[in-house]
This record gives sequence, C-alpha cells and structure tokens, in this order.
Amino acid sequence: MAPSPLYVYAVVHADLALPLGLRGVGRPPAPVRLLSAGELAAVVSDVPPDLRARRRDLTGHQDLLLALCAGAPVLPMRFGMVADGEETVRRALDAAAATHLATLRRLDRRTEMNLKAMPAQSGVEALVRDDPAVRRLAADVRRRPSYEGNVRLGSAIAEGLARRAAQAADGVAQKLAVLADECVQGAEVPGCVLNTSYLMPHAHAERCRELVGRRSAELRDLVELRLTGPLPCYSFVPREGSRAAAGTAPRPVAVRS
Repeated sequence: MAPSPLYVYAVVHADLALPLGLRGVGRPPAPVRLLSAGELAAVVSDVPPDLRARRRDLTGHQDLLLALCAGAPVLPMRFGMVADGEETVRRALDAAAATHLATLRRLDRRTEMNLKAMPAQSGVEALVRDDPAVRRLAADVRRRPSYEGNVRLGSAIAEGLARRAAQAADGVAQKLAVLADECVQGAEVPGCVLNTSYLMPHAHAERCRELVGRRSAELRDLVELRLTGPLPCYSFVPREGSRAAAGTAPRPVAVRS
C-alpha cells in the first residue's frame, strides 16, 4: 500500500504544543498534527483533493503560520509543499536536523517585517519646480506640444520621482536595519523602488512600525512607504532548507478564487 502524501506547513521543535483548533488548507480546512523526528517535528495535514492555490487556502496557510509564530520559532514552508509520506518527512528532518535546529535558534523571538517604497505621485509639481532638466522639458512641451515631447517628459518625470523616492526610502531602510538582526533585498516589484525584508526582534517590532509611520508622514511628498508584518520568516530560511524539510519540491499549483 502506497504511503499517503502529506501537506507540510512548517518545521518546529518537537515539544511545541499546537494551538487548539488549528486548521490548515482545504474545504473544510484540514486538521493539522505534529510529525516528530528527534528534536524536530513537521506540522502536517492530509493533502486536500485537487490542491490549488485558491485564495482561501493561501490565507489559511498564512494564518496557520502566523498562529504558530506567535508562540514559538517556526521554519515556514511555502504554499504547496507536499511530501510522499511520513517516512519521507522523518528522513528529511533527520538528515537536516543540525541545520534546522540552528535556523530555529536564529528565528527565536523574531519576526519578518517587509518594507516597500513607491514614488509619491503628489510630488510631480515639486519635481518640475526643483529639477532644471525636467523643468526645461515641461517648458518645451508647453511651447511645442508633440507626442514625442510628452513621452520624453513623462519618462523624465517617472525617473525623477523614482530617484527622489529611492533616496528618501534609503534613509528609512538604514534606520530599520539598525533595529533588525538581518535584512535581505527582495525581488523587484513593479512600481517599487525598494523591497527589503528585516529579521526583526519582537521587542523592536513596535518601534519599527512607529518609525515607518512617522517617516511616512514626513516624506509623503517624496515616497509612499508600506510596512507589512509580522510575517512568517520566509526570507530568512534558505530555500534548500525548505525543500529538505519536506523531502520534496513544491508542487506546481494554479491560483483560483
């Protein structure tokens, strides 16, 4: 008889007590359990039939991880991590035990905070006033309107707004880096001039929010700041560590409502 596949949410210490009523993905949401191997355990459930990245399941996956992170260090899995069965998970945990235990120590009493920065569109007037090159282009377009001139002016304004936003956001990012234990640059996001994640001690999370809130108001004509968190510490878990935790790669899934 073939082993039953398991959906893997996270790796935790084996002595963790799961919150009461914790549920995972699927309809109805699947009950979760611990699958132990030595000092470690995987948080798993049965795999829902026809697993897809439906929004309700993406939210359920994230909410489960946040519930776990509230009380203990957690090595989070990305959505869609499926293992062949219990023995596959146990072998993977045993093989990577030293690495996983070190990662859990590193993440203990820490959370991920993500800062994104976008140019403030309200700053166009100030840019045209303060930037001589943009001011000349704007004057040329007013004197001799043309499609090409409008394109050049639009490009110059977009570049100028992005440049000013990046300079303003950099100062905020440096202040957050002082509060954090680690920081990593995220993937490029269309429209963003900065996408940085911080491994933030729980004790500094409120200071982080206050700092960004204050600087958002002060820099509102230059940059729009968006701070997201607390988040599971995805950005601070090596990708190969996530695969090893489940003993498999994520299965491809499609987004559905």
